[in-house]
Parts: sequence; C-alpha cells; structure tokens
Amino acid sequence: MLRLENVSVTFNAGTPNEVKALQNLSLFVEDGEFITVIGSNGAGKSTLFNVISGAVQADSGRIELDGKDISYSPEFRRSHDIGRVFQDPRLGTCPGLTIRENLSLAAIHGRNVGLRRDVKKAEEAWFFERLQHQHLGLEHRLDADVALLSGGQRQAITLVMATLTKPKLLLLDEHTAALDPNAAEQVVALTTELAEADDLCVVMITHSMQQACELGDRVIMMNRGRIEFEISGEERKNLKPADLIDRFHSLQDGTELSDAQLLS
Repeated sequence: MLRLENVSVTFNAGTPNEVKALQNLSLFVEDGEFITVIGSNGAGKSTLFNVISGAVQADSGRIELDGKDISYSPEFRRSHDIGRVFQDPRLGTCPGLTIRENLSLAAIHGRNVGLRRDVKKAEEAWFFERLQHQHLGLEHRLDADVALLSGGQRQAITLVMATLTKPKLLLLDEHTAALDPNAAEQVVALTTELAEADDLCVVMITHSMQQACELGDRVIMMNRGRIEFEISGEERKNLKPADLIDRFHSLQDGTELSDAQLLS
C-alpha cells in the first residue's frame, strides 16, 4: 500500500542550522495495517507525515501509494487518497459552518461539483449513520456550528470527515494529545472502529506509550530521522509501556538494547 524507499529530508542544508530530519528512511505499510509511530521531539515523526502527505518535498528517495509513484505529486492531489487528522481539533473543521456543511465538504472532496445544493437527502442519511456510531448524540445536531462543540466532539467530527470517502491511507498526527482523558478515550475507540469497519491503512503518531502498546499491528520507534526498531506479531503482544520507556532512555544514553533485551 505505502512504500518509502531511502527517503531523506534536510532543512537549512549547508548552514549552521542544518537539520537532517529524515535519513535514508525506508518503510512499507501493507493494506489494512495499523502502525503506531513513537519517538522523542525532533525524531522526524512530523516530517515523515509531511513527506507522505506532500506538505514537504523529499530531497531524495521514492514514495509510492497503492503502487503509484507520488514522490513529486502536489499535496492537493495526494489529499484525494490520504486523510490526515492533526493534534489541534480546530484544524480539521471550518468554524462558522454546521456539522452538516462540514461533512458535505468532506463528501465532495475530490469531486467536480457545480452550483447546486451539495447535501442531498441520501447524504444526510449517510451522515446520520456515520455520526450515530460515535455515541455522542451529534447525529441529532447536524445544524449546530462546529465552533460550539467541545474539543473531543470536534475531533470526532474531524475523524469522520477524514474517513468519510474511505481514503487509501489515514495519517493520525497525535490526534488525541490535546484532549482530556475521557474525550481521548472516546476518539481512540472511534478510531479503532472506523479503521476496522473500513479496513483502513492507518499510520498514527502518538506520545502515549499505552496507545502504542494497545493500538494497531506494529510499533515503530524513530530517532534522529531514522527508524530505530519496529515490533509486530507475537513479539508485540508482550510489549509493555515500560519497555518502550526503557528504549527511549537507551537512545538518550547512547546505548542500544536488542529486541530480545527489550522484550525480556
């Protein structure tokens, strides 16, 4: 589904402020796979997402999505196949527009539309059904301004919008970090439900070691623009938050733990 081969990104190259954000990074994500990405600040996680989405152009390497080379495709074209949810709930919705209108914008994304009424009755039923699964009662508030919603409710709407047309890839950029624990738990549950129901390919950045251990099929740790290690399958089932914290400490100390040591 998603393939990155030897992707590198350097900011301020040749200056005292040079930063090698990604260094010959390679990654393959299979159809329907859910990957959690962890790493300290400056590890290259956001740059990874920006390169995949097209917000940042890679200096070298190749990026493929569903077998198609998108290395030089502009961000607006990639957005037809890639959904993204940011940490700030305000970034994914349009204030001043209702829930219905925001969902309508998401529904027509990538389609050629004329001057017509965008929300049809069939789409309204579709919106109602998608919101009903959130168990937040928002299906009965389609005419409410999204600016009046709580952070958790707004992020839930953003998540539904990002998955409404079933993108080939969903990027979740610490999408629960700004929420209170209860709202974060609800959004995580919705994330899992949508990913499983639509068989989505998901890559999620998180600073929560608990989320990294509990969500998805594979855990990847980044450091200094590289993937330091990844764990999946039976090995991942034994993974605990303390193990990941120990790994963080080993990177900070300059020492390395083998996967066998990490899981012992």
